[in-house]
Amino acid sequence: MDLNQVTLPCTDYDQSVRFYRLLGLTQIVDSPPRYARFETSAGTTLSIHSAGSFAESADVVIYFEAPDVDLEVRRLENLGLEFETAPTDQHWLWREAYLRDPAGNLICIYHAGQNRRYPPWRINEEGA
Repeated sequence: MDLNQVTLPCTDYDQSVRFYRLLGLTQIVDSPPRYARFETSAGTTLSIHSAGSFAESADVVIYFEAPDVDLEVRRLENLGLEFETAPTDQHWLWREAYLRDPAGNLICIYHAGQNRRYPPWRINEEGA
């Protein structure tokens, strides 16, 4: 698995977008007031998600991409880990399954392939 994305909660979408763009990240997804994703020069991504959108709390979500989510979930379950959600195809074209680490931090095992950095709704640099 590869760590390549972190999602942070935000309380003010517009201020957060401005902040991460000022840091030099390239905005690649704009879905106000709920979600934005940014790309670094190295190709890793960071996203912000409205804190009010999380069901329980303003979780930081750590994303580990696996080539086969179902196989990875079965492997981890066989090792005794418990998942909060089964692998599910999301409308944003990722397949995801969620579990928590011992401290309660939310972990997503997912596969997005090209859709991680190049979703059909990716904004171009002129629109950023």
